[in-house]
Amino acid sequence: MLTILALASVVLLGIVPQQSEAIVIYTGWERHALVGSDIRLSCSFFSWRWTSDDVTFSWSYRADGARDAISIFHYTGGAPYLDNKGPFRDRLEFVGNPGRRDGSILLKNLDYGDNGTFTCDAKNPPDIVGRASSVRLLVFEKVPIQAGVITGSIIGAVLGLLLLIVVIYYLMRFLVARRVFNLSVSKHGKKGKGKEGSQQRQASPLVVDPSKLKAAASEKKKQESRKDKK
Repeated sequence: MLTILALASVVLLGIVPQQSEAIVIYTGWERHALVGSDIRLSCSFFSWRWTSDDVTFSWSYRADGARDAISIFHYTGGAPYLDNKGPFRDRLEFVGNPGRRDGSILLKNLDYGDNGTFTCDAKNPPDIVGRASSVRLLVFEKVPIQAGVITGSIIGAVLGLLLLIVVIYYLMRFLVARRVFNLSVSKHGKKGKGKEGSQQRQASPLVVDPSKLKAAASEKKKQESRKDKK
C-alpha cells in the first residue's frame, strides 16, 4: 500500500508543471556613435534555469519623437528573423549567441534618423516573467566628450599636481638636511684641527740655538775670571 502511494505521489509531482521564476534582462543605458559607423547593441539575461532550447529574443525600436515602437528583430526556434521593411532593413545583423544568453544585434551605416530607444526582451522557458531593458542610441557627426571623461581628466590632473608638490617638498627637505649636515661636519672638523694644533704647540719643547748657549757660557767664564783677579 505504501509503495502504491509513493508511486502515485511521484507521478502527480511529475505531472504538475514547474513554476516560472523571474528573468532579468540587461542592456546598456546609452550608446554614442558616428554617422556612417556600425554599433553593437548588447542584450543578455540572468535566469536560474539552464538555457532552454526555446529561448527567445525580441528587439523593438522607437524613434525620437515617435509615439509607438516597431519590431525590428526576433529570434525563436533557433532561427533569427530580421526586419525586411522597417528602417533597418539590410542594415541589421544578429551577432549574439543564444546558447550563452546573448541576444546582441549589429546596426550598420548609422544615420541621424536612427536616434531613438531600442528595447530588448528575452524569454527562457519556463522563466518568462521579466521586464524588458532599453538602451538609447545617439548618432553624432562627432562623438561628444562625456562629462565623466572631463571630470576624470580634471581629477587626474589635480592628483598629479598634488603628487608633484609632495615630491618637491620632500626633496627640498632632504637637500636642506643634507646641507645642514655637511656644514655641521665641516665646522666640527675645523674645531678638532684647531685643538690638535694648540696641543701640539704646547707639547713641543722650546728649541734653543747652540751658538747662543756657547756665547752665554763664555760670557759667564769671563765674568768669573774678572772676579778672581779682583
